[in-house]
Amino acid sequence: MRISCLNATLLLTCLLQSILYAQATVYVLKPKLTFDGEVMHEGWAVKVKGDRIDAVSPAANMDTTGAKIIELPGLTLMPGLVEGHSHVLLHAYSETSWNDQVAHEGLALRVARATNHLRATLMAGFTTIRDLGTEGAGYSDVELKQAVNQGIIPGPRMLVSTRAIVATGSYAPKGFVLEWHIPQGAEEADGVDSLIRTVRDQIGRGADWIKLYGDYRWGPNPGSHPTFSLEEMKLAVETAKSAGVPVAVHTSTVEGMRRATLAGAETIEHGNEGTPEIFKLMAEHHVAFCPTLTAGSVAKPRKDQPESPATIRKRASFKAALDSGVTILSGSDVGTFPHGENARELERMVDYGMAPVEVLKSATSVAGRVLHMEIGSVKPGMLADLIAVDGDPLKDISVIEQVKFVMKGGTVYKQ
Repeated sequence: MRISCLNATLLLTCLLQSILYAQATVYVLKPKLTFDGEVMHEGWAVKVKGDRIDAVSPAANMDTTGAKIIELPGLTLMPGLVEGHSHVLLHAYSETSWNDQVAHEGLALRVARATNHLRATLMAGFTTIRDLGTEGAGYSDVELKQAVNQGIIPGPRMLVSTRAIVATGSYAPKGFVLEWHIPQGAEEADGVDSLIRTVRDQIGRGADWIKLYGDYRWGPNPGSHPTFSLEEMKLAVETAKSAGVPVAVHTSTVEGMRRATLAGAETIEHGNEGTPEIFKLMAEHHVAFCPTLTAGSVAKPRKDQPESPATIRKRASFKAALDSGVTILSGSDVGTFPHGENARELERMVDYGMAPVEVLKSATSVAGRVLHMEIGSVKPGMLADLIAVDGDPLKDISVIEQVKFVMKGGTVYKQ
């Protein structure tokens, strides 16, 4: 009896799903060009049914029966863009310093700002973000994700990492009376018991990714220095992987990058001091690189403006990454500059020597693979996260800022 009841329940569930699918709104999108996540096509049409892409073919061959036709003349249709490194609970440092945001802006205020940030991000064509740390705002990213998923507020798909994890004494804000214990912008943890508990706790509170700070500006000497030992990193990665949760590591130093790579991290963030040797090691271990070229910038650099030593070093690091063949995930560290201007990262990647088609892939199909999501490609069965821009981004990457159409999960948010 139990088996027959179970079979009946499964059959009823399947029937209900079939009915809902049959009733789902069907769209046929007709752009001039379609970038499928790998290559560009002309004269394609894309059918969307429910929250998935149903069919892709030359427009003349597409069955449009019962579909709502959306003409996109002169536009390039492509997968929704992915922001690989975001902080929705921060706003531009040109407005308020990081220290003052974390120490003086209340949680409700920060969440209110973040609501606007999510809307701006989606309208800019970024339909998925990986948010790598709330910077003192607790677990607000988890609840913002819930608000988006429940349709309370518009926003991109969110992968969240909650508080992020730092070694004790290595983060900020600082500058207060030493006997005061100041809440930090990330969660402190060290050693076996503390790291295991913290990783498990963050996963239990909704973290999709664990973020570790593998180095930071700490100690008496200038610059960044490694924090967690290789053994500590391995412990954190092993604990997270038991739950199927990947690990991202903030690190700019060669030693920090080496430890993160050998520990089994899936992505390394920033890598400002990366060398050909360390990027080769990352490629060998299938660790992706998220370069955050736009991190901390307040405006687009003028062409006649001399580059700072930090920018020159970053250019060299990015070239070494390109030459090594390491997988590159587009991510900007947005929040340090205004949300909704995420496309500046893609433009800077082109400026730093990456081919436009590879840049688009890094923010679409490559991002889908790195983040383990059914996004980033225009093909049947993928989630219907699609945008259209005015012009051909392979010829002029700046048109990526001219977003005229946004669809996420089969719902049109901008047209």
